[in-house]
Amino acid sequence: MKSRHRGFFLKLSVAGALLGALAGALSLAGCGGGDGVSVADTAAAPASGSWRWTLPTGFPVPAVPADNPMSEAGVDLGRHLFYDKRLSGNGTQACASCHLQDRAFTDGFAVSQGSTGQFTHRSAQHLGNVAYNPTLTWANPSLLSLEKQMEVPLFSEDPVEMGLNDSNKAQVLQRLADLPLYQQKFTAAFAGQGSPINWNNVIKAIASFQRSMITGNSKYDQFVAGKAVFTPTELRGMNLFFGEKAECFHCHGSFNFNDQVVHASTRVLELPFSNTGLFNIGGTGAFPEPNRGVFELSGLPRDMGMFRAPSLRNVEVTAPYTHDGSIETLEGMLDFYAAGGRNITSGPHAGDGRLNPLKSDLIALINLDAQEKADIVAFLKTLTDHDFLTNPKLSSPFPAP
Repeated sequence: MKSRHRGFFLKLSVAGALLGALAGALSLAGCGGGDGVSVADTAAAPASGSWRWTLPTGFPVPAVPADNPMSEAGVDLGRHLFYDKRLSGNGTQACASCHLQDRAFTDGFAVSQGSTGQFTHRSAQHLGNVAYNPTLTWANPSLLSLEKQMEVPLFSEDPVEMGLNDSNKAQVLQRLADLPLYQQKFTAAFAGQGSPINWNNVIKAIASFQRSMITGNSKYDQFVAGKAVFTPTELRGMNLFFGEKAECFHCHGSFNFNDQVVHASTRVLELPFSNTGLFNIGGTGAFPEPNRGVFELSGLPRDMGMFRAPSLRNVEVTAPYTHDGSIETLEGMLDFYAAGGRNITSGPHAGDGRLNPLKSDLIALINLDAQEKADIVAFLKTLTDHDFLTNPKLSSPFPAP
């Protein structure tokens, strides 16, 4: 078995399952601050409006910030805000514009386009089971809560996403305050507050809705529960996926099919980021700007090209793949990993990623024939949760235009 080598790896002890110390631990580890996440078992202590997790078999209770407990009213408000274009500076874009339910809340593009037409640097990540993600972006180990991460698309200026800034955020908030719909929903979600329509509560509500996006009813989950039967090719693909030949499970072996997981019972939290050999510009190990991984924040050469491994749940519908959307199909991704990296033979990014000196030693040549590759792809498609992709509780509450 190969070692778990990573170019960037944090392992944090979480005493008493209280993740509020995460920010301080990360600061001590030399990667900046970030809001900590404390744990509240909301299944045992529901917030106002009552919230009960409906979780698939084997799924732990998610970690929830103590200052933003789950509630039906909060999730309902967040759902409306998530789908409301009035939340953007120019009123043209909603969170859902880049996070489409039928694509597992991705958008199908290599990179996303913000409300002003500017493109983001990286592809939109899917939101299924985002409640279990301890880090929330491709390569920022300091963003540790959905609430803190939500500030990025709302207020970022380079690139512009939702387009909120000091000159328009009061106006946008007033748009919401003028609507009886939101007057009622903010009051219900944040009872007892004199002026509940504020940005802090906007962010809390959207984060609550995102935490409700639980996916765990795929054919694979039904197979594990004894309620579905795999085809021979799906079964062979699963055995390859979890076996030592293909070794996919090293980075995608959790119940969420990734290698970063946090929940209400977490005691030790691991935050690995990996270099997979996608680039090796000029043989120097370099990745193209502005997609250079954790290196962009740490400035440490060893962090060049270090990105988070995404969950593979619903991976069938989340193409294109990788942080920059540069691989279009599952078959292409499997070819890339089987080759032990990508060799770009011409152009400004030319270089043999298979020889990247910072590449994880988990990424090495895998001798797979055409049938074995097809088997693994067939297995990956069993991770699609069609109920999640059509769940009316996660869809737009507004009439179709």
